[in-house]
Amino acid sequence: MRHGAHSERELLSPGMRVLIRGQEWLVDKVEPNSLGNHAVSGTGISALVRDMTATFLDDLDTITPVDPVKTRFIPDTSARAAKSHLFIESLLRATAPTDARIHVGNKAAMDSLPYQLVPAKKALAQPRQRILIADAVGLGKTLEAGILMSELIKRRKGRRILVVTAKSMMVQFQKEMWERFTIPLISLDSSRIQQIRSEIPANANPFSYYDKVIISIDTLKRDIQYGAALDASYWDIIVIDEAQNVADRAVNGRSAQRAKLAKRLASRSDTLIMLSATPHDGRARSFASLMNMLDPTTLPDPERYDKKDVEHLYVRRFKKDVMAEVSGSFPERKVTQENCMATAAEEEAFDYLTDMKLVMDMHQKRSNSFLFKTMLEKSLFSSPAACIKTIDERVKRLAKKDASDRTGDIDRLEGLKAALEKIGPMQFSRYQRLLQLLRSADYGWHNGEDADDRIVIFTERIETKNYLEEHLRQDLKLPKKAIVSMDGGMSDVEQQKIVEDFGTKSSSVRILVASDVASEGLNLHYLSHRLIHFDTPWSLMVFQQRNGRIDRYGQRKQPDIRFMMINSRNAKIQGDTHILEILQQKEDQARKDIGDPSLLMGKFDVD
Repeated sequence: MRHGAHSERELLSPGMRVLIRGQEWLVDKVEPNSLGNHAVSGTGISALVRDMTATFLDDLDTITPVDPVKTRFIPDTSARAAKSHLFIESLLRATAPTDARIHVGNKAAMDSLPYQLVPAKKALAQPRQRILIADAVGLGKTLEAGILMSELIKRRKGRRILVVTAKSMMVQFQKEMWERFTIPLISLDSSRIQQIRSEIPANANPFSYYDKVIISIDTLKRDIQYGAALDASYWDIIVIDEAQNVADRAVNGRSAQRAKLAKRLASRSDTLIMLSATPHDGRARSFASLMNMLDPTTLPDPERYDKKDVEHLYVRRFKKDVMAEVSGSFPERKVTQENCMATAAEEEAFDYLTDMKLVMDMHQKRSNSFLFKTMLEKSLFSSPAACIKTIDERVKRLAKKDASDRTGDIDRLEGLKAALEKIGPMQFSRYQRLLQLLRSADYGWHNGEDADDRIVIFTERIETKNYLEEHLRQDLKLPKKAIVSMDGGMSDVEQQKIVEDFGTKSSSVRILVASDVASEGLNLHYLSHRLIHFDTPWSLMVFQQRNGRIDRYGQRKQPDIRFMMINSRNAKIQGDTHILEILQQKEDQARKDIGDPSLLMGKFDVD
């Protein structure tokens, strides 16, 4: 018997579970005594002796090691056990993660792609989540922002959220956040804010009424109305959509209202998420202003920096960078210039414009010389109707100042107007080229017979938009509802209704003629792969943004992009060619600062 006890003593060691006197104990210590036996110290595990400590002599008590292999698990089916399990599970689920891994963002109602998780991972690795998501148009920046916002909410850093975006984007952004991420954003406009103010005490802050809101940047930028309330508000997350519009492009030291608003908001939240497919306008200083909103210590000299100085603050990818992850979702775009020669009536107007000398321009400072003449040229290369509108507005102003027209500028402008009025639809070369394109068998549009084949036509000027809407309906003999137009004078509800109709197969819409208000953020690719630049924008960012309305993730057909270009025998007229030269210079600067490839007109290889 002693031999057996001695064998068991040899097996005992701290950490073992043993049975003594019918109860289970955890061995803490095993020590020999003077009698040649062992003292075993342990802590009680069984309910009767739980947490009790005791010492046993192995020559007096039978100490039996618990064999783990023989352990039997007995489920506790009592109501108390079920409640305990639920309580523990709820605590585990409510525990906020502290790592940089993605926990919930990849579970949204979307096709989760690896590249879309990168901005969230990069931001979560920082002490403060401040980042510019600058992926090229069509890669899904809104979804990437939603992933990061979801992760921050999971980490209990997203109770109060403010989203600032363009009026035309409010409904779409709101729907994306709710339908894909179940993030509820309350839409606020100036009238709703006034209503809130009437319902709360006079000294209360209207921006504290809701925790998660989306608001138009043009509503919020009104410093006199909302400045003090914004300064008294603090948010967990602030999102600024289309951030290129808030870059500081101060003239004579005076910043635009949007830039002032962005600087104010940058200090009202630890988390700042900026979204822009076109963050660089070709000027180093304006892009630097965005970086300094994210981190004021980043760029001491906003004129001299390179990509390495700012790459920790932004994420920027292009189609070629993510093509392997979205195989088949990004058909290569086809870009075509539609050239035409100016008609005799147009040449007459060009000659008159280049020979015209305006006294008002001669009195300008040297850096601004020929400023109004440049405005006339810009509007003329949109359409004669746009140029006539520009002339009429200036003549009204001049007549108020100088009714007798002592300078002769009114007569000169009226002469140009008379020349422009001779340019009817048949003499308007770009319009005629547009009609030829839409009717041609090679283009294959078939006058809108296919509901899946719709066209987006962009113009810079409202008058040009109105001109195209009216004349295309007549010349193509389309039903009234087949052509719709969109501009910044419409409410966000009206704009979104047009976008929804354009993307609904059962609607009769076939052509959307839009000003550049539709160039940012909108999804127009569901039933359209054709886009026509009727005029050339004077902005690098607008140029790229327009193309992104149809050339984006989810496009099933090859994007067909056309540029209407007019050529003149008048060597002094700069027009479209000069605009392209300026845009190319701006792209060179953007590539130097943040590595953008040149994308204009297919003139440069994308790699």
